[in-house]
Amino acid sequence: MIFTFSNKKRTKKTAMNKKVFVSGCYDMLHSGHVAFFKEASTHGDLYVGIGSDATIRDLKDRKTINTEQERLYMVKAIRYVKDAFINSGSGIMDFAEDVKRLKPDIFFVNSDGYTPGKKRFCEENGIELVVSKRIPEAGLPTRSTTALRQECKIPYRIDLAGGWLDQPYVSKYHPGAVLTINIEPDYDFNNRGGMSTSSRKAAIEMWHIDIPEGDRETLAKMVFRYENPPGSPYISGSQDAIGIVMPCLNKLNYDNNYWPTNIESVKDNDVLDFIEKNLWLIPLAPRDNKYDVLADTHIDKEGAKRLAQAAEDCWQALLNKDIDAWGKATTESFNAQVAMFPNMISEHVQKAIDEYKDHVKGYKITGAGGGGYLVVINDQPIDKAIQIRIRRK
Repeated sequence: MIFTFSNKKRTKKTAMNKKVFVSGCYDMLHSGHVAFFKEASTHGDLYVGIGSDATIRDLKDRKTINTEQERLYMVKAIRYVKDAFINSGSGIMDFAEDVKRLKPDIFFVNSDGYTPGKKRFCEENGIELVVSKRIPEAGLPTRSTTALRQECKIPYRIDLAGGWLDQPYVSKYHPGAVLTINIEPDYDFNNRGGMSTSSRKAAIEMWHIDIPEGDRETLAKMVFRYENPPGSPYISGSQDAIGIVMPCLNKLNYDNNYWPTNIESVKDNDVLDFIEKNLWLIPLAPRDNKYDVLADTHIDKEGAKRLAQAAEDCWQALLNKDIDAWGKATTESFNAQVAMFPNMISEHVQKAIDEYKDHVKGYKITGAGGGGYLVVINDQPIDKAIQIRIRRK
């Protein structure tokens, strides 16, 4: 699939003299990377931007296996690559200034590397955006770095509706539920992306590989207490700890307390299949380090009641497998959140919402907003979006 964005007249170029740019981490270099470079090089001379050690540590909260200089050495050695360099910036758009200097004709990305931000960047800079078909070399399996990182099986979580009711300063005005799903770690989701990465990190520090055997609510309380030791100035919501520990779909009912009064779980495969089939994630830039959602709040009884009702409507829609009602309720839940926490929507988040909102059943932003992932509910495929798997047990 090719998107062309250009306001400028360009001299016609052949594939032989076009510049093609790709960007990534390229740690654990494998055949999938080489096939990606080979495909990109069919469009012109290939230049590779490599994420620095500091950028990877910030986005993924881990050290790379190979240092940036080792990764640069290996990438430069691949015959499809014209040249490579370490991206000079930081964050998910760490390549921006380098691309402006390079002035490529084409920005080549994998389907899971596409973001609305990259699309806008190409549009603003007159660059053609090309999405890889991800075709492996004949006789070789399809490879991805995430698939090779299967040593840790601790899930992530997505909140579907009702977020913020797990905080007593909201649920004290009106009781209500937060709906969460427990998702398999098929993707290496970014930090500060609303996927409970901080609670997941706490669970990894405790258990390393996977959620252990035992009573799931008790285990979730262990994560919550580990992440919020006595004296913590800010108490993170318990939906994060519960969401990564308890499988399937869960309704967490809050009433002016940090822990829910009760938890309702749905393990019906028909309902879970329905969610998996119609839920799509669109990557956005992570929340900025200086992001403060609590800097501007308008929390009151009317807002909390509106949020609680939307979460209840969403729960009933999911049980009934009614996609229209689900989309409407999730959007209403998100709007109720934003009315109380306006900072959930930043400029780049609003641009992403505007791009999709008129063409889908419903939408929201993961977690506390400000970035992360746009959650879209739709019964038709969303191009370049991620689909998740719900952990069933």
